[in-house]
Amino acid sequence: MIRVNNLLKSVDTSEGVLTILNDVSLTVAKAETVAIVGASGSGKSTLLGLMAGLDGATSGDVELNGHSLAAMDEEERAILRGQLVGFVFQSFQLLPSLTALENVMLPIELKGDPEADAKARQLLERVGLAERWHHYPNQLSGGEQQRVAIARAFATRAQILFADEPTGNLDTATGDKVIDLLFDLNKEFATTLVLVTHDEPLAKRCGRIIKLVAGEIVSDEKNEDRVSA
Repeated sequence: MIRVNNLLKSVDTSEGVLTILNDVSLTVAKAETVAIVGASGSGKSTLLGLMAGLDGATSGDVELNGHSLAAMDEEERAILRGQLVGFVFQSFQLLPSLTALENVMLPIELKGDPEADAKARQLLERVGLAERWHHYPNQLSGGEQQRVAIARAFATRAQILFADEPTGNLDTATGDKVIDLLFDLNKEFATTLVLVTHDEPLAKRCGRIIKLVAGEIVSDEKNEDRVSA
């Protein structure tokens, strides 16, 4: 489902060239759950952004379901993301001027689905927010906002879900509930999940853990002690 080939990301700084990722290669199979871990500054969020086509690499390539991101311009990458990818961010990234229902409906409507309203309501019910559909993001708690974001991520039946520190802005108890929901839905929809986290218990929920140090993969192991969702 995902193939990363010799990925290099570097930026020019006043002190010279800074290499953020160095010759990173990996593959992720369909319906696999993968955690990318590492210290702050290790390059894990940069890698996620490149894998999702949100940023361009200095060299190397990423293929999503056989489609080369390097061969596409930004518009083409955006179309591919709309077809294949869902996102869950630490900062929720909900549109403040839209209600919870409208935030979930938006990606469905962009695909031209006439049943956007019904499908969005079903997902909000699935994440426990059936009674909050008319509320705006600033009227929802952090945990409720992240549940809306998760509903939106699954709204178009995305084949690949990228999550960047999905519990980073939540307290432990709320984060645990959100992650239970994320993994439940991921299993239900057989989505390929790649998440970035510094949270070791969260990483252990995944079937595979990739560790980055200074922009390089230092370990890539199946998680035999995976904690069941």
